[in-house]
Amino acid sequence: MPELEIRNLHVQAEDKQILKGVDITVKPGEIHALMGPNGSGKSTLANAIMGHPSLEVTEGQILFGGEDITEADTDERARMGLFMAFQYPVAIPGVTITKYLRMVMNAHREARGEPDVSLKEFRKTVEAAMELVNVPREFSSRYLNEGFSGGEKKRLEILQLALQRPKLAVLDETDSGLDIDALNVVAHGVNTVASGQDMGILIITHYQRILHMVTPTRVSIMFDGRIATEGGPELVDRLEAEGYAGIREEVGAPATAG
Repeated sequence: MPELEIRNLHVQAEDKQILKGVDITVKPGEIHALMGPNGSGKSTLANAIMGHPSLEVTEGQILFGGEDITEADTDERARMGLFMAFQYPVAIPGVTITKYLRMVMNAHREARGEPDVSLKEFRKTVEAAMELVNVPREFSSRYLNEGFSGGEKKRLEILQLALQRPKLAVLDETDSGLDIDALNVVAHGVNTVASGQDMGILIITHYQRILHMVTPTRVSIMFDGRIATEGGPELVDRLEAEGYAGIREEVGAPATAG
């Protein structure tokens, strides 16, 4: 059974239809890359998966672990094991990373009927996660994303991924705006966390470079709010050689993305 299954999903924001019948699955242990030009609906799909309140599902279903979560609240989806790394993580002044991570960990423990984590266990778990994804320990005393560079924000997202070990992670433009060093850190973190796990990963990007470091199992290409074609990692090489124009012409997609 797929961890995530999207069936004929239509989504609108205000009065604009953005997703126009998306079908896509992500299996446990699979890295599924979703690519497409700007404006094709990739980030809208990511937000719809997490239940963003500004989006309206007008048709179709979102299934997670076989359960219909189309109408579920965002926090309910997170407690079920869905995780999203944002394209633009927000800063929360006055809230330290340590406090935030402990709050998140306790929320997940509460959902499983477990008591709050002890300070000793929490410190041990966070330090192990920091070491795993190469995050310096001084991060823990800083305020959440305040004054962080783009690379530091993305590194913190990967730390949360390592700490939470969700059933499925949606990485929305995690490579956006990163220099090569930061990209290497993020890619290493994703590969390390995913290695040997049943975690499904949907990695959303319009660049090919991260997919040379995080090798996808499958690749889907989105145009104008629909999945136009799907294949293996060879699609990444084809995009690098041809751009989107060749695939757009082959599948008969509109000349401009919606």
